[in-house]
Order: sequence, then structure tokens, then C-alpha cells
Amino acid sequence: MPDVISHDVVVIGSGPGGERSAATAAFFGNRVALVEKDPMLGGASTNTGTIPSKTFRETALALSGLRGRNLYGVDLSLRRGATIRDFMYHEERVKGSERERVRTNLESVLVTRYNGTGSFVDPHTIRVTGGSSGEVLLRGEKIFLATGSSPIHPPGFCFPDPRVLDSDEILTMDCLPRSLAVVGAGIIGSEYACTFAAMGTEVHLLDGRNTLLPFLDREIAFALQEAMKRLGIIFHWNEKVTQCDTSQEGPVRLVCDSGTVLEVENVLVAAGRQSNVELLNLPAAGVTPVERGLLKVDSAFRTEVPHIYAVGDMIGFPALAATSAEQGRIAACHASGKLLKLNLSPLLPTGIYTIPEVSAVGDSEEELKKKGVAYVAGRAFYSNNARGKIIGDESGMLKLLFRASDKKLVGVHVIGEQATELVHIGLIAMLTDSGNELFNTACFNYPTLGDLYKSATYNAFITNYRSSSA
Repeated sequence: MPDVISHDVVVIGSGPGGERSAATAAFFGNRVALVEKDPMLGGASTNTGTIPSKTFRETALALSGLRGRNLYGVDLSLRRGATIRDFMYHEERVKGSERERVRTNLESVLVTRYNGTGSFVDPHTIRVTGGSSGEVLLRGEKIFLATGSSPIHPPGFCFPDPRVLDSDEILTMDCLPRSLAVVGAGIIGSEYACTFAAMGTEVHLLDGRNTLLPFLDREIAFALQEAMKRLGIIFHWNEKVTQCDTSQEGPVRLVCDSGTVLEVENVLVAAGRQSNVELLNLPAAGVTPVERGLLKVDSAFRTEVPHIYAVGDMIGFPALAATSAEQGRIAACHASGKLLKLNLSPLLPTGIYTIPEVSAVGDSEEELKKKGVAYVAGRAFYSNNARGKIIGDESGMLKLLFRASDKKLVGVHVIGEQATELVHIGLIAMLTDSGNELFNTACFNYPTLGDLYKSATYNAFITNYRSSSA
């Protein structure tokens, strides 16, 4: 039995939540150990999820010439027979850079790293096994769980077959498929559907629902669906796959409950994710997961065992890299007795890296109607904006929702190039409780997409002024 090494804090997982938990706790003078089962730091965000998928999307846009076709009237499409590896140079470079950033950040505050699988021996002791660190016992006064999540493998799909993939495996394909069925039209499924369609793959997107991303403002969701159709994506709504036949060489045969039959080279199953708790031996710690392995936490991200914290995908919605990092910082401040950061922002933006991008913060029209809140909507279109014309985006739109009673901004919805950047202007306005007067006063650089905020505000209140004066 190895000796027990004592630390103030032991963190399991090096994704955004784990890294920030460890670095913040160490910054406050705690002796911190971080356990990571994979040889590479950064978790799924860096290695299989956020960073590689978004980098892959940007590479696809650049190499497919999709942006250039409208802008220059030139088709720079990929040569036939291009492989996934043709796209991986930039992705590998970005991933490597991010891993190095994580390593440098942890080393700068003297976090001790252990490679191996961490599991509870008792509520304060973690056993590390199976990695380059050998078997180690770590005792922590405070324990942070940030082991992330993994794709759900629903029954009926033969995942051992290399033609059937989950969202962590999709970029391991040897060749770009001529046809791809994406099962699940959530965020991950929609993003990959767009990326592969941009590269010339025939994409079928199947979902048991009848609408795309129902949490979005309906006007924005409809605009996105139409844009995806123009990209060539074929939607199959109200469809449930009842059979995935991989018994023969060649295409995979999908049979749906409606009788629809699809034959495609590859299948991506994007059926959601579940918390990575199976290796933690949570009963030894007195922590009990709920559905999909999720852990219940309080506002400080403590589980039912007060010295054990959990952040990121392990606790469910919103399960974003940005929010996981914020949760880690808050939890570490609480555990360290510091007041530097104690609350998560009341406003969390959504960023969806489809083609085109979509981003939103605050209420949608449907939510305001449900709440009975009177509102004024203003829209500004990329096609009427000089920067929008320069970048060749003819279908982008910024939609602002103001509360009618005091003209405060309560919702921002963007579809188009740089939507996930553009939304932040509205986010800051909402965090400062600002409204139409802010955008009426502000002078934006020209030509910029930021100027859309002034146009959308004028659209909302000039239209409203005319109707009220009539």
C-alpha cells in the first residue's frame, strides 16, 4: 500500500472546469493535486470536443471555398478524395497549443499533476491507478470532481463498426464520406451536419422531434433551418431509427419507424452525453448521482458531501466550456474562503457553431410572450450593413428585444458570420441593465458588424414611434 500524499485540494479532471478549479485554488496558496486519466491535458474540450470541432469547421469553411463562392464568385471546392487527415494539420496545431497553455497555467501556480484514473477510497482519499504516475493515494481536505461527460450510445447501433461513430470519434474517420446520416439534431449533430455538408458530403439529419433546436427564438431557428437546407442538408423530422444494419460491406442501412430507409457510408449518432462517474467509486465518498450520472450541487457547487465539489458537464445544463470554467473558479474561491468570485453570471450566452453561426442571450420572443411581458423587437440585416457586404454574408441578422415598459434590452439573437462574437455587445449591455439609449448614444466603428446594434435599435423604436404616433 503506497503512502498517502496530503494536499489541501485534489482535483480530478483537466478540462475547463478542472483546470480553473486547480489553478484558482493554487493561486490562493493551497497545495493542489490534479489527476488526469488521459496522457494529454485539457479534457474533451481540448482533445475531442469544443476545440477540434470548431477548428475543423473553420478549416472546412476555408478549404471548401464556401465563403469565397459568394464573395468572389469563385468555387475553390476541395478536390475529390480528400481525407480527414487533409484537414487535421491546423486542428492538431491548435489542440497542441491549447494543451501547452493548460500545462503552463497549472505549472505557473505549482499544481502537482498525476496521470491515472482517480477513484474514492473514502470521502477524503483518492486512489490513482493505471497511468504513468503508478499507484498513488492522495488525501485532500477538499475534492473537486470535473471528469466531464461522454457520448451516450443508445441501443441498436453497432458502435464497434468503424462506420458508426459518436461525436468523440467522428474526426477519426480515414476519409471524407460521400454520405453521412446524423442521428440527433441537437447542437452537436447540427454543427457536424453543417461542417460535413460544407465539404460536399450528402448529409441526412434525423430527429424524433419536428423542429430544429427548440430552445432558440423561433425566427432564428427557422432562418437556421433554411440556411442548412441551402447548404444541402436533408432533414428527416419525426423519425426514430429502429434498425442500423451493418451486416454487409458497403453502406450502412438505416430503417426508421416511418418506413424510411437510408443507405449511407457513415452514421454519426449524436444522442446526448452522460456524466463520467462510473470510475469514481462515488459510494465510497457518500455521493449519489441522479439520471445520466449527474451530480446535484448547491450554488457554491458543493455536492451533498460539503467538502466535495462538482463542476462542468458532471452537473448538467448548460455544460459549456465557458460555464464550466466559471463554475470551477467560483467553487475554488468558495473552498478557499475567498470573496473574489462567488456567483455565476445571471446571463449565459449560447454559441452554436453551425453554418451560419447562431448565438443568443436573454429571452426569446416566445419566452417573453409566455411571461406576459410586452416587448419591442428590432432587426438589422447583414445585407444592409457595409461589413456584412464586405464579408459576403447576405442572410445574417441581429434581433434585439426590448422590454416595452422601460426600453431595457432583454434578448439578443444573432445568426450569421461572427454571431458568437457579436452577441457579447448585447450581453454586456444586459449585464449593465442598459437599453435603447445606450445604442442610441454609442458610435460604432464603420464598417463593422457592431453597427448592427444601432440599426436594430433604430428599427425597433422608429417603427414603434411611428405606430404610436399614427
